[in-house]
Amino acid sequence: MELKRVVVTGLGALTPIGNNIDTYWKGLISGKSGCGPITYFDTEHFKTKFACELKKFNVLDFFDRKEARKMDRFTQYAMVASDEAILDAKLDLENINKLRIGVIWGAGIGGIETFQNEVMNFANGNGTPRFNPFFIPKMIADIAPGNISIKHGFMGPNYTTVSACASSANAIFDALNLIRLGHCDVIVSGGSEACVTQSGVGGFNAMHALSTRNESPETASRPFDGTRDGFVLGEGAGALILEEYEHAKSRGAKIYAELVGGGLSSDAYHMTAPHPDGIGVIAVMKNCLENAGLNPEDVDAINTHGTSTPLGDVAELKAIKQVFGTHAKNININSTKSMTGHLLGAAGAIEAISSVLSIEHGMIPPTINHTTPDENIDPELNLTLNKPQKRDVKVVMSNTFGFGGHNACVVFKKLD
Repeated sequence: MELKRVVVTGLGALTPIGNNIDTYWKGLISGKSGCGPITYFDTEHFKTKFACELKKFNVLDFFDRKEARKMDRFTQYAMVASDEAILDAKLDLENINKLRIGVIWGAGIGGIETFQNEVMNFANGNGTPRFNPFFIPKMIADIAPGNISIKHGFMGPNYTTVSACASSANAIFDALNLIRLGHCDVIVSGGSEACVTQSGVGGFNAMHALSTRNESPETASRPFDGTRDGFVLGEGAGALILEEYEHAKSRGAKIYAELVGGGLSSDAYHMTAPHPDGIGVIAVMKNCLENAGLNPEDVDAINTHGTSTPLGDVAELKAIKQVFGTHAKNININSTKSMTGHLLGAAGAIEAISSVLSIEHGMIPPTINHTTPDENIDPELNLTLNKPQKRDVKVVMSNTFGFGGHNACVVFKKLD
């Protein structure tokens, strides 16, 4: 059968460097760091005392107090970002066929703060099991797309993809396939996460995964730098309205870019460490190119997973060289995590949005905080260091990889 084309017609973002699409993009292009001391809890006894929190976000600007209390922060973030994307797409919600609108959302963990607080309250009590009646609905990872669909009456496919930090890229790829096959006209896709909590920071500290650069938080996320020492935890949400091309064209929608393909693979190697030879990463990028009908030399830019970990950054760049060969040095490679931190299950969504906006504006956001070359990284690669670079961007790939060896990749193209 002939596959339908899929385009991006709406965007929404809630990030540590901007609480909507415009401020997010301005933050990216200005090389703004979203990192600072943690304000949500006392970090005195924690190894890492900083994160990329949202700035000036007041939940009561979007929900009344009673409604807000029924949702974990990751769901609040999902609702805010998806509302912006729906508004941006100018969907006629009064007349559109809602049976053919789905919500496919990514979350690596879900309501970790809700789970943490309920268990702490129980442990500090007298043993009587007094739990909030919204404990379970607030915690489960699939509640975010559920709430989005309930608010707007979207009755198409509705679920959450959980593949750690690959979750929202996984969701975007699933949405692409459902629209391609004719099951939906529109899908709200993306991801959200809210893990800047005692259990989140403490858990990642126990794994020695987080940077401990407490003396200079704003420079702690430093992908590809020779002095990097771990990732920086972030939070927020990103949403994309994915729409069948003829459906979008018939209603005169603005089209940002075309989503032309994606890929999935597994490292099948280790719970948390990447395969040192990048075998799974090589496979996912090759799968993505084949799925999109593209050749390696068609790709102009890659927004890498680039978490600022000693092993992961090197493995990913080696894989890029393996897949793209001599063309690798012609690609603008960057890591926007240098500014936003790592949003875990929401990373793929906000990085897909950055990729789309690179096409829209002809600009590649920088990889900031680079001061010291890594002898294990090829100096001929263009890592878009410290300053944005102008470029006529026709094709952008976005990589995301998760604990458990999960790899997901999506690719966007300027609309012909």
